[in-house]
Amino acid sequence: MSEVVSDVVPKVVERAAALLRQIRARNPRVHCITNTVAQAFTANALLAAGATPSVTTSPEEIGGFVAGADGLLVNLGTLDRERREAIGIALDAAGSRLPWVLDPVFVERSPPRLEFARSLIARSPAVIRLNAAELTALSGEKASVECARSFASRNGTIVALTGEVDVVTDGSRLVNLHNGDALMSKVTAMGCAGSAFVASALVVERDRWLATAAAMTVFGLAGELAAESSDGPGSLAFAILDTLHGMTPDTVVEDAWVEA
Repeated sequence: MSEVVSDVVPKVVERAAALLRQIRARNPRVHCITNTVAQAFTANALLAAGATPSVTTSPEEIGGFVAGADGLLVNLGTLDRERREAIGIALDAAGSRLPWVLDPVFVERSPPRLEFARSLIARSPAVIRLNAAELTALSGEKASVECARSFASRNGTIVALTGEVDVVTDGSRLVNLHNGDALMSKVTAMGCAGSAFVASALVVERDRWLATAAAMTVFGLAGELAAESSDGPGSLAFAILDTLHGMTPDTVVEDAWVEA
């Protein structure tokens, strides 16, 4: 292990507590290639957190948008021909300048999508945020903590494995994040928004593992707190935007649940 385990948890909590303040101060521009059904919610989540979103997938425009962005999200949810082309152009424009997040949605359901996702991983995403079914499909083995660790190490990336307990690992460091609420899974685009938030965190924190762990902590906590005042998924979708907008560092320090 590259760090003493006892140092990891306070470092993640400390970074998470500072994250929203720094995003609000920096106002990073994050370009999101994401689901048609997710664009509005993802953009609103970024705005609530203090970032500036853009969402065009037009091949004629996307190069310019990415060239002027600070971060990039590539989400494969509605992978039509235009998005395939746009992703290639976006990654060419990003080059090695922009850290980018891959969200390989539903790769377990479509062999062509799985193959495309593997080709994108070869282009070195900073972070891959995915669930157990997606990790199983990409890795060829049953998803587990050790699978996530080895997949991250093998591909030189950060793996953010979502589930009842989220896992964030770079192959060496690893944390378990317990914040969140089951109701979050009932809102379309919640995961897409979470991935976009990770992309914004990469702009203000150079340590990609720490940025990802901090962002996942904040977003999970925002969902957990929002669920306390929600009657169902509809009200949760609005409440999490308000929570992201108003969350303070003290709230994160008091309520973050992180384990090494």
